Amino acid sequence: MKAQPALNNSHPVSTYFRADDPHWHWLEQRDSADVSQFLSAANQQHAEWFKPLEPLADALYESHLRRRELAVTSLPTTLDHFTFWSETAADEEYPRWWRHPNGQPDASECVLAVPDLATGQPFYEMGDMALSPDEAWLAWTDDTQGDERFTLWLKRLPDGQPVQLLSDIGPGICWAEDQTAGRASLLFTRFDDTQRPDSIWCLPISLDHTPHSQPATLLLREDDPEFWLGMGKTRSREWLVLESASKDTSEVHVVPARTPTDTPRCLQTRQPGVEYTVDHRPGVFYRLHNQASAHFQLDVLAIEALNSDSPAWQPLVPAREDATLEGIDAFAWGLMLAERDHDRAQVRLRRLDLNPQQHITRDDYLDQPESLCSQLLEDAPHFDTQVLRLREESFTRPPSWYALDLTTGERTLLKRVPVYGSLAPEQLVSQRIWATSADGQRVPVSVVTRSDLANQPLPTLLYGYGAYGEPLDPWFSIARLELLERGIAFAVAHVRGGGERGEPWYLDGKMAHKEHSFDDFLAARDALVAQGLSDPQRIVACGASAGGLLVGTCLNRAPESFCAGVLEVPFLDVLRTMQNPSLPLTTAEYSEWGNPVDPQVAERIRHYSPIDNVTAQRYPALWLEGSWFDTRVSYWEPAKFYARVSQLQQGDAPVLLHTDMSSGHGGASGRFKAWRDAARQDAFILWALGLVD
Repeated sequence: MKAQPALNNSHPVSTYFRADDPHWHWLEQRDSADVSQFLSAANQQHAEWFKPLEPLADALYESHLRRRELAVTSLPTTLDHFTFWSETAADEEYPRWWRHPNGQPDASECVLAVPDLATGQPFYEMGDMALSPDEAWLAWTDDTQGDERFTLWLKRLPDGQPVQLLSDIGPGICWAEDQTAGRASLLFTRFDDTQRPDSIWCLPISLDHTPHSQPATLLLREDDPEFWLGMGKTRSREWLVLESASKDTSEVHVVPARTPTDTPRCLQTRQPGVEYTVDHRPGVFYRLHNQASAHFQLDVLAIEALNSDSPAWQPLVPAREDATLEGIDAFAWGLMLAERDHDRAQVRLRRLDLNPQQHITRDDYLDQPESLCSQLLEDAPHFDTQVLRLREESFTRPPSWYALDLTTGERTLLKRVPVYGSLAPEQLVSQRIWATSADGQRVPVSVVTRSDLANQPLPTLLYGYGAYGEPLDPWFSIARLELLERGIAFAVAHVRGGGERGEPWYLDGKMAHKEHSFDDFLAARDALVAQGLSDPQRIVACGASAGGLLVGTCLNRAPESFCAGVLEVPFLDVLRTMQNPSLPLTTAEYSEWGNPVDPQVAERIRHYSPIDNVTAQRYPALWLEGSWFDTRVSYWEPAKFYARVSQLQQGDAPVLLHTDMSSGHGGASGRFKAWRDAARQDAFILWALGLVD
């Protein structure tokens, strides 16, 4: 093995190493001057190393801008009284929201200029926006720091002055349906000391020329530290839905939307491991649940049965072994179900027409434009609509929106994201291959390339996530075209722990089964090589957040398998984080990773936690990104990993850390800064793959 290159005296790791703290735990002291100085020194080292690539990053950024439509107008949404839409100017970071009275398109007026709100803020993010039932008032939440603590604002439309009502609340808000001429109610969440949304409140608001709030009423409090609260409203606008959920258990309460301070009624008391969601049509509630099967089934309950001691839910759509029911949307005519096919690792939309007796009169699937496709039902504000809005995209097809008329079956294209430049979507091709993991399980891997380069070994960017049951369904990326045009293959490893093959796929990659995620990712890499799609010497592994854990662990175990790793706001200090219940998210994560109070669980986590497994070996080039205000993955996680790998690196590949000192978990808030950050990352990837002159 090649000897470890000596760190020069100016290297941040050499300068700030403390012999009495070899694991760099002192980096957790946010208020320490040494911490900010260390991060600044690492940023400076990063900048100096990157200088030769700056022209390439600039070229990638400018090329990216030329490929996309910079002046963007959203599709209009017609409500009861007004039609609303957003417009983003070609030179602005954020949108402006507009409206016109229904049927009067010439009477347009701007109702909210987000660029004005963001002026002078190094970071700005809208949390939620909500129109009052009469559409005359707009409430919104925003975060000006990146720590996901939001402020609530209210303004009279179209041009009233914004009034601050609350601060330090959760992002989500929801109007009740009790509005009168002079008052209305708005629901919001508050945090506990670990920034867990532990309570839902109803805020009475006086709607006059100087709107103001009155003392809020507590609707629901959750004392279990593993559960988070959230709320919404049924499309029928009759019920407010208050949900308390951990990673694997849920409990739903409902409140009449017209009397929001009524005592919430629980639809089913929580049972460990049982998850469910609900929706409503006149006279009935629907419950999508996994009580009897991990694949979920759909039940129905008459509302009058809520008053009985033991409401009897009746089965409507049974569970199937080959699919997982993932979502439900109720309309006056029936239901739309989202159903994930396990073998195809893809969601299909299923239409159920129902008569007043809840008998299914029609049951069919919507057509899809291609086999590897994401098809989503966009929000439909009207309960009785017969026209659905669908959003479709794939690895080779940019997002497109269609209107589907349920009465005629006619599909009408409403909008398609335009793509400019020398590489058109029609010049791309995607395919699905299957890798065989260590235990024999078949793992789907998606690959997209230029069609003229298909089926030959290419430099490859391999992406993965694999946690929380989140699926990586096909998505189009204009920024990705910069890499594809230069001859790179983009691959996605759909590892266990994600949701690509339904609930069983998730369960087989969490807790005691987490090792499957790592085996699957490495198997995906090897399958790409074995099937002649990837150059074995030129594969970059990439992951963000929990995907950073996936990539970090695989880099520790098989560093020779990759020429570089890109880890964005990566979850790397798993054991220490899970041992600290005062941190945001920790207690809620026990059902995902386990509670290390149990020695066996602690040892299991220690076995894969990336920081705990850094060893003296030849690591590939590493690009680490952290955010100072990140409350989900603390800035010190990538910083510690950077320090440990820099100390133990046995090769000469660079180990780089950049910490964004003005953002949170999602990175830059403005689109231009986000695109420029992506261009810099792509320049590193091209360098790592040997595609820089």
